[in-house]
Order: sequence, then C-alpha cells, then structure tokens
Amino acid sequence: MTALVAPDARRWHSWAAMIDDFGGTGEMDGSGHWNLAAGPVATEAGCTAFVAMTELTSAPDLDGTRVGSTYFWITANDGALDDEVVGFLNLRHTLNDFLFDQGGHIGYSVKPSARRRGHASASLALGLGAGLDLGIDPVLVTCDFDNEGSRRTIERNGGVFEDRRGVKLRFWVPSSRQA
Repeated sequence: MTALVAPDARRWHSWAAMIDDFGGTGEMDGSGHWNLAAGPVATEAGCTAFVAMTELTSAPDLDGTRVGSTYFWITANDGALDDEVVGFLNLRHTLNDFLFDQGGHIGYSVKPSARRRGHASASLALGLGAGLDLGIDPVLVTCDFDNEGSRRTIERNGGVFEDRRGVKLRFWVPSSRQA
C-alpha cells in the first residue's frame, strides 16, 4: 500500500535516503520537481529547511508567478512515521500559463530504487483524490514524450491524451473517477 503524507522533519533519515537515491542533493523547483543542481543538503537541518519551504508553497506568491500547491511525500506502505519515503507529489491548486502548457496540476516522482512497484500509479490516484477534495476536476497531468513509464501511469489512472507541446505530452484525468 502506498500513502501520501505531509512532509515532516521527523522523517529526515528516510528523506535523506530518497535524495541520495535521486542523485545526492536536490530541491523542489517552482513546478514541484527536483532541481538536482541545488540544495538542500541531505541532513536533519536540510530536511527541516525543506519542510519549512514546502509549507510556504500552499499559497500563491505575492507576484503571482507561483500557484498555491500541496506538497506530499510518497511512502511505501501505510504512511506511519517509520514508513520509507519513496518519492514526492506536488498538487498545484490552479494553473498559470506555464503549468497549463507544460507542468499540469500534478507533478510526481518515485526514487529510482523504488520504481516499478506500483508507487507512481497509487500515488497519482491518491493525488487525484486530493485534487477532487479541492474541486479540481479534471486534472491536467503531463510527462515527457519519451517517458513511457509515466505515460502508462497516467493512462492507467484514466488519463486521456490531449496533445503534445514541445517535449510534453498532456493528459486530462477525471479526478471524480477516483472517488
């Protein structure tokens, strides 16, 4: 069973292991994806700073360039505090022009060592349910055109292909299907 949980610095060891698995360091960029060229450092202090940063993303920023979002960690089992953190999911509450074109409502990733175990499909389904709770229906989900695994994950969750824009494939997924 896969769960979505709020980021919590008490999980820092598992979070640090996830960062190491993704390539050593990383931070969430404006679209909710890892930017491996920048921090935070995979330490308890780095995790605490990262958790504080994710809390700031729940509301749009003052200049309107970032939309409000809910950030989750994906855990391998039931979400208990000792459960392994295997990835992340960012649910954007609205879409700006960039997100409508390239990013979508949901961005997610599972660390390399935990892939092909159903975590991506399960976490996307849970993210769709969280989207429905916010009144987002349908949900736009995108993936790179050459990411076959992500494309299949989106389609397994009911994604209907709309078009390709640059390197991105765009799918609309009815979140009400998940209720």
